[in-house]
Amino acid sequence: MKIPLIISIVASLIIIILILKFTITSETLEYLKTTSIRYEFFLAAIIIHFIYYILWGARLKVLINAINSNIKIGIWESSKIVIASLFLATLTPSMAGGEPVRIYLLNKDGLNVGSATASVIAERLLDLIYLLVAMPFAFFLFKDYIEIGVIRIGLWVAVFVFLIALVLFALTLRYPNKAKSFIIYISKKLRKFSKKKSDKSITDKINREVDNFHNSMMYFLKEGKSALIKGAILTVLLWSVGFMIPSCILLGLGQPPFFIESYAAQVLLIIIIMMPTTPGSSGVTEGGAAALYSVLISSSLIGVFVLLFRLITYHMNLILGAIFQYRIFKSVASFSLDNIKKQK
Repeated sequence: MKIPLIISIVASLIIIILILKFTITSETLEYLKTTSIRYEFFLAAIIIHFIYYILWGARLKVLINAINSNIKIGIWESSKIVIASLFLATLTPSMAGGEPVRIYLLNKDGLNVGSATASVIAERLLDLIYLLVAMPFAFFLFKDYIEIGVIRIGLWVAVFVFLIALVLFALTLRYPNKAKSFIIYISKKLRKFSKKKSDKSITDKINREVDNFHNSMMYFLKEGKSALIKGAILTVLLWSVGFMIPSCILLGLGQPPFFIESYAAQVLLIIIIMMPTTPGSSGVTEGGAAALYSVLISSSLIGVFVLLFRLITYHMNLILGAIFQYRIFKSVASFSLDNIKKQK
C-alpha cells in the first residue's frame, strides 16, 4: 500500500499547491485580513462529516439486519467498519478498495461472504441510483457553466461506466451459474500463485458464496423491499448531509452558502471521482472542485476553499481510516491467534 499511499497524498498536495499558486493574490490576502472568518462553520463541517459516517453505518446496519436478523451489529459497530474501510478507499480508484474491507469485517462479525458482498453491493447500487436520479438536476443547474471539455467528457464517461455496471449486475443476477463459471475460471488462473487449498475446496466455496450472494440480492428485490426503501432514505440523507460541507466552508469564509448550486456541484463531482483514475481520485477531485466552484465564488478564494474542502473530506478520511483500520485489524489478528492457541 506504500506506493498508492504516496501517489495519493503527493497528487493531492501537488494539485492543491498549484491551485493555491494560481489563485492566491493580493486580493485573497486582503480579503482574509478584512473579513471576519467564522471558524464555527469549519467545526460544523467536521461535525457534519462525522454525522455522514454514522448515517452510512446506519444504512449498512439496515441492509445487514434485513439479510440476517441474527447478526447483532449496532450502528457504532457498523460505523467503525465504514470508517476503517475508508483508508483503502482513499488509496484505490473509484474508492473500490473500501468494499473488500467492509466485506471482510462483516464476515468476521458472523455474516457469510456472499451475504456480506450482497449488503455492500446493495450500498453501491443505492448510491448509483441516487446519483443517476440527481444527475439531470445537476446538469440543468450547471448546463450554462460547464465549459471545460474535460469535465463534460468525464461526466459522460462516468455515466457510461455506471450503466455498464448496472448491466453487469443484472446479468449476474439473471445468470448465477455463468457468474460461478467465470469466477471459477479466474480462480484457476490465479491458483498457480497459491497452493493452500485444493481445486475442489475453492470451487465449492465459490459455488456456495455465489449462491449466498444471489439469494441475498433476490431477497432484497422481493421480500426485503422495505429494507431497500429504508436504505434509499438513508442514502438520500447521508449524501445530502455530506453535500452541506462545502456550504459550511463557504459560510466560514464569509461567502454565500449556495446550498442548491453547491448540492448540484457535489453530485457532478462525485460522478467524476467515481471513475477509475488516480488512487482515491487524488488530483482529479481537487481539479474538479476548483473548476465547478469557480463559477460560484471568486477565483481568488478557490485555492483556500479547495484546501479546506479536501482537508475535511479526504485527508480526514485517510487519517481516521488508518487509525480505525489499524485498531480493528489488530484486534482481529489477536482474536485469530487466540483461537489458534486454543485449538492447539
